[in-house]
Amino acid sequence: MASRLFPSLHLSLFFFFFYFLLPSPSLADGLPSSSKVPITPYTACISTPFPNFCKSILSSHGDSNLRDYGLFSIKRSLKSATKFSSLVDRYLKLQSSLPKTTVRALEDCHLLSRLNIDFLLSAATTLNLNSTNGFLSIDTEDVQTLLSAIITNQQTCLEGLQAAAASSVQSGLYTPLFNDTKLYRVSLALFTRAFVHKKKKRGRVQPRRGRKLFSNMNFRRDGVLPLRISGQNRKVFELRSGRRLLQSSLDNVLISDIVVVGQDGSANFTSIKDAVAAAPNNTDISDGYFLIFIAAGVYEEYVSIPKNNKNLMMIGDGINQTIVTGNRSFVDGWTTFNSATFAVVGEGFVAINMTFRNTAGAVKHQAVAVRNGADFSAFYSCSFEGYQDTLYTHSFRQFYKDSDIYGTIDFIFGNAAVVFQNCNLYARLPLPSQINAFTAQGRTDPNQNTGISIQNCTVTAAPELASFNGTAKAYLGRPWKQFSRTVYLQSFIDGLIDPTGWLPWDGDFALSTLFYGEYGNMGSGSSTNNRVTWPGYHVLSAPDVSNFTVSNFIYGDFWLPATGVPFEGGLL
Repeated sequence: MASRLFPSLHLSLFFFFFYFLLPSPSLADGLPSSSKVPITPYTACISTPFPNFCKSILSSHGDSNLRDYGLFSIKRSLKSATKFSSLVDRYLKLQSSLPKTTVRALEDCHLLSRLNIDFLLSAATTLNLNSTNGFLSIDTEDVQTLLSAIITNQQTCLEGLQAAAASSVQSGLYTPLFNDTKLYRVSLALFTRAFVHKKKKRGRVQPRRGRKLFSNMNFRRDGVLPLRISGQNRKVFELRSGRRLLQSSLDNVLISDIVVVGQDGSANFTSIKDAVAAAPNNTDISDGYFLIFIAAGVYEEYVSIPKNNKNLMMIGDGINQTIVTGNRSFVDGWTTFNSATFAVVGEGFVAINMTFRNTAGAVKHQAVAVRNGADFSAFYSCSFEGYQDTLYTHSFRQFYKDSDIYGTIDFIFGNAAVVFQNCNLYARLPLPSQINAFTAQGRTDPNQNTGISIQNCTVTAAPELASFNGTAKAYLGRPWKQFSRTVYLQSFIDGLIDPTGWLPWDGDFALSTLFYGEYGNMGSGSSTNNRVTWPGYHVLSAPDVSNFTVSNFIYGDFWLPATGVPFEGGLL
């Protein structure tokens, strides 16, 4: 699959003129007849979250078919996103006169607004290129994922401004931010109605170009690798463009190049950031992964994998051997978004045998160890350690396997489409006034294809909580946003979980619009007899849960084989 993110705003503007100032083919050609029938804006907008706002947008387009309305709204969304990004930049030029917390919130909005421009361009490009041939299932999933991420980015920008920005900045940005979010939600609703069907394509989807089927990586959780890399890595591997690793267990993972990070002076780099900076930009997966091996050590640095660094693979010496650590927190003036020790945006990122920490502690409240907003990203045999908000699964499609996640309040949160498989989720000892909530899923629109699926995992107490003589309540999750969606499948749930299972966020907020489910779990905390009676809570059956498996929820058959990370596509 071609890369979906464009490298610069200049290139974005080129595509803007190419696709939107020149006539585009009708989306009605070659597509199902139900979406080719001419309808009025009123009819098209009935099923959107904001019918009157939608009609005001589509009225200038006249009567058309549902699919053309969808493309038209995405074009309008792109114009709005470009204007909002420019507005944020104007405020950033005043940063010398603004509080540091405001500047940090604006910097988040700057990054997120630029990403939205790229995502909207990619969505519109996909719609145009597929307009004459109809849509494959994976094409509709890609566009729905992009539009879902755009709405998440808007919400993240808004929350940062609400928490940290000066009132003058808030008043200048709130109206366009709210209006743009309404437009993006309308675009997603129109697209979903026109293109996305409830019954997804079954069966295995072909891997992306150049990716090899693979299921035998065999990395060990004790840190011993089948692949050992020393300071003499060039002599040992002599890896260059397109060559595969020689070890049989990794033979089908395509590697373009390899560098080593170490602290003993014998490696290519002494910091992870420098190794990332050396990676090539905007590579295609058919070229293979740029592999960064990180030798054992404690790396006190803040690492960011930007959007142009695609298809990076990091391999460490093992959990608690290769450690990336930081201590940024909300209390110390960082937004939750930019408190992350390790942040990923670049598509196709893979991390193996590493530990990621935020050591700010429970008293510093929101303090993220890893923030992940990378599509087709996977973490295998890794550890995530923090307290509140440890792992921020921000957006896009993600997979976590054989990993440990430690925290207290909402320590797995965000609005990605994410599956955790064979992971250990550990509740730590909270502050005396706090409770533990394992998840806080952030779906804000019913058309977003996002949620948290926890399959064959262990839900239990960390050692310091297990040995605690007092009481500390713990819950499977609580609804951070109105359409919060989380399921626990075939997992071991220990007795620390309160019999009600789930915790309200605030009164009856979201209790009828959320989707929480449990299926086939075991352990002393797994009984559903005394669970909450909210309208949105469900004890699931096998047909219901198939939509939350790796194959269907994150389309794992399509992209996971090339990572070398083992997975089960369906129920166990």
